[in-house]
Amino acid sequence: MLSIEGLYKRFGDKEVIKGLNLHVPKKSIYGFVGTNGAGKTTTMKMVLGLLAADAGTILVDGERVVYGDTATNRGIGYLPDVPEFYSFYTTREYLALCGKICGLSAQRTKERAEELLERVGLAGEKHRIKGFSRGMKQRLGIAQALINRPKLLICDEPTSALDPVGRKEILDIIKDVREETTVLFSTHILSDVERICTDVAFLKDGVIALEGTVDQVRSLKTRGEFLVETVTPEGAEALCACYPEAKREGAQTVCFTGNDEKMLAVMAGLSERSIPVVKVERAETSLEDLFMEVTKHE
Repeated sequence: MLSIEGLYKRFGDKEVIKGLNLHVPKKSIYGFVGTNGAGKTTTMKMVLGLLAADAGTILVDGERVVYGDTATNRGIGYLPDVPEFYSFYTTREYLALCGKICGLSAQRTKERAEELLERVGLAGEKHRIKGFSRGMKQRLGIAQALINRPKLLICDEPTSALDPVGRKEILDIIKDVREETTVLFSTHILSDVERICTDVAFLKDGVIALEGTVDQVRSLKTRGEFLVETVTPEGAEALCACYPEAKREGAQTVCFTGNDEKMLAVMAGLSERSIPVVKVERAETSLEDLFMEVTKHE
């Protein structure tokens, strides 16, 4: 859906994007991850034709992006990190304006607005936008970005300033729209990527340092460890007494290093000693671990 080749962008003597290549598959939720100031927003502004690239090509569904006058924006929905609205509008009045700008008929806009307001949980909201919370504005922002059924939805750090409940609500909505659009999800919150993304790319020093499906990226580095969570702290103590090489990682969690054979031996030992457990599982490498390793010199 989105293909970027050899993209460069400089501001004065500072080169921000340095030959970036990025390929976003159709119907994916693509996590575009980087630290604050890494160039994520700069890249997205170039995708939207709002900022001129110094070099490189950007294609949206095979059509080239042209700075300042790009037809590709007909098929793009955009949610900035801090969406702004005309505060004196209601949700329906605002979406009616968005539909008109997109060239939709009044009837089609009305139908689409009701559908989207229901989806984002604002169908019963009658107040004007000036009284909305940050989370409500983010939900309305997603509705306006989807009004014309875009091929590509670009979300620029949509959860960065929300509380845990608000973050979950926005993530659930984004995950839900994958069936009808491709999502480019810019963020620096790795747990959000792990929760909803199918693919991920790490941006570092103006280029992509690591990319692939979330499972592929995780598999690049295995910890070679497994965790045993016991029902009681006493069980964990007994387990550590039996296996001096084990590491205590919590009141009821013990970490072992070893392969499947070692894990089966420990499970047999649990049974022999009648130590009740909650679970035994392989310790997966988190995206946060990988990201910190990729960007460790920054």
